[in-house]
Amino acid sequence: MLGSAAMAQEEESGRIFKPFKVDVSLGYALPMGSGTGSRGGALFVIEPKYAIVDQFALGLRLEGAAMARGVVVNGNQFEGDVQVNGSYLITGDFYLSNRGFRPFIGAGTGLYSVAGAYVSSSTTTTDADVLTDNNFGGMFRAGFEAGHFRLGVEYNLVGKTDFSLDNNYMGFKLGLCIGGGRRNK
Repeated sequence: MLGSAAMAQEEESGRIFKPFKVDVSLGYALPMGSGTGSRGGALFVIEPKYAIVDQFALGLRLEGAAMARGVVVNGNQFEGDVQVNGSYLITGDFYLSNRGFRPFIGAGTGLYSVAGAYVSSSTTTTDADVLTDNNFGGMFRAGFEAGHFRLGVEYNLVGKTDFSLDNNYMGFKLGLCIGGGRRNK
């Protein structure tokens, strides 16, 4: 009975889109650090979302980004191993259209888990371990959805950890929206 009342209320509100969906994306993570050996890698994302209104959705982004980062210690540059960094963010997306092609802008904030790494220098015999660290950070993004297809670009502001390590990265994503979509009339 409550479910029927909720559906009737949603229909009366004039909603065009179903409110719940899960975005599943794959992409490329590009580290912003300038140390020797910084290399991009793969990223994967699962982000359940609920649209409060058709133009605004709240979500929980769970992301893993595999990248190698260069490290600077006392002016010496080190190469790092490829590690997977995780992020757990509360997100908000604002949709600029209610048509089939839906550009969006968004932001999020939450916890970034920066993976530890073993680093070695190409110019000295010194090696070091960079410990795992957790930082609060943020993210800004833009992109579009067309049907159940999603394309986006994100800039992740992770903050520095020990050893002058810049953990910010760009994410380029291609994915699918499971659920959501237009309501049947």
